[in-house]
Amino acid sequence: MGDMGRFRRAVVEWAAGGAGAAAAGVRARELADGAGLRTVVLVEGGSDQVAVEALAARQGRDLDAEGVAVVPLGGAMSIGRFVDLCGPQGLDVRLAGLCDVSEERFFRRALERAGIGSDLTAGKLESLGFYLCDADLEDELIRSLGADVIQQVVEEQGELRAFRTFQNQPAQRSWTVEQHLHRFMGTHAGRKAQYARELVAGLDLDRTPRPLERLLAHL
Repeated sequence: MGDMGRFRRAVVEWAAGGAGAAAAGVRARELADGAGLRTVVLVEGGSDQVAVEALAARQGRDLDAEGVAVVPLGGAMSIGRFVDLCGPQGLDVRLAGLCDVSEERFFRRALERAGIGSDLTAGKLESLGFYLCDADLEDELIRSLGADVIQQVVEEQGELRAFRTFQNQPAQRSWTVEQHLHRFMGTHAGRKAQYARELVAGLDLDRTPRPLERLLAHL
């Protein structure tokens, strides 16, 4: 694990509070200085982190070398704590981010409270480097690749039989294939991150979901 990975781990522990938070904060500051941290990208979960990093790699970029750390919040409601720690009142590095459209209010309030913009709209959030996924990043990727391509990825992962079983459950029979795929990705721990990586790997870069494309262009 490189310095950016260690920074990510330290800042997550710092944000969580508890007995080790103060020491984690010291480590985070030391790592930020030593690694040349210039930007923290705040994303809701681990699958979003995987997707951002995988797309950057496909573009031939090394985010660690660029001083960019992609940090998963563990849920949008934690955004305020991370903005406090990494923003103007904390490490004072540039912030950017990615969030679900339904969680926009949490990001907007946290940024406004920290003095990073006021009366923020979706457009103003974008000008600050924060981009909204409709409805979430998995939906964005499903629309970009299409259901047929994603089912091929499911087959390549050895999970097509499990997916067909899931589709045939009574509660899911009225759903669209896209809805099935979205829900299936979230049924097991780690599956969303697994598919985020595989879907980005199979993505036609000309059809990159707008929030991902704009975020990487901003960094």
